[in-house]
Amino acid sequence: MSSPYLTLNVVELTQETPDAVTIHFEHPSRQLIASQPGQFLTLILPCGPGGKKERRAYSLSSTPHEAPRLAVTVKRVPGGLVSNHLLDTVRVGQQVEVMAPLGNFTLMPQPGSARSVVLVGAGSGITPLMSMLKATLREEPQSQVLLVYGNRNEDSVIFGRQLQQLEQQYPGRLQVEHVFSQPLRPSAEHKHTGRLNRTTLLRILEQRHRLPAPQAEYFLCGPEGMMVEAQAALELLGVPASRIRRESFVAAAESAETAASQPNGHGDVSAAEDDGKVVARTVTVQYEGSEYQFVVEPSQTILEAALNQDIDLPYSCQAGLCTACRGKCISGKVHLDEREGLSDSEMKQGYVLICVGHPLTNDVVIEVD
Repeated sequence: MSSPYLTLNVVELTQETPDAVTIHFEHPSRQLIASQPGQFLTLILPCGPGGKKERRAYSLSSTPHEAPRLAVTVKRVPGGLVSNHLLDTVRVGQQVEVMAPLGNFTLMPQPGSARSVVLVGAGSGITPLMSMLKATLREEPQSQVLLVYGNRNEDSVIFGRQLQQLEQQYPGRLQVEHVFSQPLRPSAEHKHTGRLNRTTLLRILEQRHRLPAPQAEYFLCGPEGMMVEAQAALELLGVPASRIRRESFVAAAESAETAASQPNGHGDVSAAEDDGKVVARTVTVQYEGSEYQFVVEPSQTILEAALNQDIDLPYSCQAGLCTACRGKCISGKVHLDEREGLSDSEMKQGYVLICVGHPLTNDVVIEVD
């Protein structure tokens, strides 16, 4: 099994807004790195206390056809340890340790398809949507894309100029509807004033004659509040859940940045029903041909216990969303604090996320991907 860790060179920096920069990476040998539109790259940076390595996941704003380059767009977060360190120090020529692209929030281009794709995002939630948008326009010449994009004002629009150029390049196939909560200039065509909420989204979607089609596919990414509103609007329009995909990772990353990692109210979810209690138990983890046994205390997740033993396991968000730490529970039972990163079929197959996992039995054996 190949290592999930890579060292990449920073080859270019693009200032998108006063507080957002796109960082372009290449492998030193310019080898191709597999990725899918919508996935994310985990950056590992020695910016913690005493040079401790910190990890943050940033959605790829590049598409596979831009290979061998990979690009992420990083926005400053108030009090953000990693984002601020990165934007203050990143330089062309610098080497950065990363984990290979991951994530299930993806749009796979289908060259023969003629579909309607509706992307709804706010703030830095645009990054995976931008990758999807570019890939669809390039790879699916018969498909149409509608982007509804919320920001504070015109100056905070990430990729503003690039979106304008793409609209001109793909007339009739790309429609961008901007929503500004505090606009700086009088409203113009395809610009809406107010928050990107249920009412605004309904107004935009209902006034479209060609887009979206009844069979449109929807991709949502942004702050949790915006996604709740968007979900409500789509439910009112009768859009089936199977046609809606959402990415909560942006909110999770921001929480991690400000060290406010809190449970998000999804309730107790277990990889299997069990009456076991969360007490100190020994867990066995198999990874890359090695087997590790260690005790997990009640106050720890399986990942935290492993890291305390200097066992180098793959992880990124530490919030149960990104699947970097996914493993298969081949023995015993595990409780998960959060399961949004796993599909129902993965749960049924026994997959768990060790960053939010606690052993419920004494025979837990996990095979990490």
